[in-house]
Amino acid sequence: MVEHRPQRCVHPGCGSPLRDGREYGRQRRQVIEMPERRPLVVEHRLIAVECGGCGRVSEPAVPAGVSGRVQYGAGVKAAAVYTRAAHFLPFARAAAVMGDLLGVRVSTGFVHQVVGEAARKLGPFVSRTGALLHVQQVLHADETPARVDGALKYVHVACTPELTLLHVGGRSKADIDAGQVLPGFTGILVRDGYAAYRHLTDAEHAWCGAHLIRDLRGVHESDPAGQGWAEVMAQTLLMAKKTTEQAVTAGRDALSADEISHLRACYAGALAYGREQNPPDRDGRPSRAGTLVERFAAHRDMILRFTVDLAVPFTNNQAERDLRPVKLQQKISATWRTLQGLADFAILRSYLSTAAKHGKDALDVLKQLFTT
Repeated sequence: MVEHRPQRCVHPGCGSPLRDGREYGRQRRQVIEMPERRPLVVEHRLIAVECGGCGRVSEPAVPAGVSGRVQYGAGVKAAAVYTRAAHFLPFARAAAVMGDLLGVRVSTGFVHQVVGEAARKLGPFVSRTGALLHVQQVLHADETPARVDGALKYVHVACTPELTLLHVGGRSKADIDAGQVLPGFTGILVRDGYAAYRHLTDAEHAWCGAHLIRDLRGVHESDPAGQGWAEVMAQTLLMAKKTTEQAVTAGRDALSADEISHLRACYAGALAYGREQNPPDRDGRPSRAGTLVERFAAHRDMILRFTVDLAVPFTNNQAERDLRPVKLQQKISATWRTLQGLADFAILRSYLSTAAKHGKDALDVLKQLFTT
């Protein structure tokens, strides 16, 4: 605290000393500044003592975690991982930031090493999170491409508003199952229209409404006059969304039979309109829009799942949000050099995403990872 007090009266014609003047008022103005860039070094001195009775020497136990003559502590390691997994910086830039902001000069290799070390320490977290996700009532799933050394891989996610688990693979059924969450899952799976999820027959499926609205918009914008059904179907879905949201806000457990009947009637009307506007050609083959109509017909129950179970959201936005860091990483740091690097990224993002959903600070949980 720095106090500023006038020494003499500042009014013209006076100038009297104010050393003994009565304090009239006080105001505070604070300036928040960066701490000095100087690392804190704790030196542990292990002192051996010779016994005066038996002449033998006793040595103290080495403190937990102090394994070398000189080493970086948990806070430094946590900060290095934070720059990579939370802010997606390349390894060299992460090392530069550590030096510039913290005064800790680390190498690019050190950042790479501690990122891998952090991912390895999260094995129990991955197993526990997978087990918790497997028994959820509603689960979101999605995948997004990621480039690794010029090749295309996919990052898969299984998540809820409280949990996130990502894993790396291709895009096949086996790759989806490799996360060890979805096989045998018996809850409701919210997903997009990717066909590889169909083999998960133990689950009930719910189709993301946002994806469906985009499909309908694409058909309608190409031919507004000839594809009016798409606008009607989109309005039906949005009406159903509003109805379910109002019910949830009102604290209701379900829509009434009349509400569900009305929504399904509107849905059927939009389907009939779509078939009328998109008859098959002379060989019986449907057009692109006609194929979309039949998709809505074939998957009616999956598309309208959110109207019969209010725990099911209208969209799969939860999964898309949890996958967005993959795109941010590629935008900021380009592609991954190795598949292991991508796998480590997926594990660390699972940890930080889950921590954030529980209101935990990213640096705090990373420091805990290296200390407990």
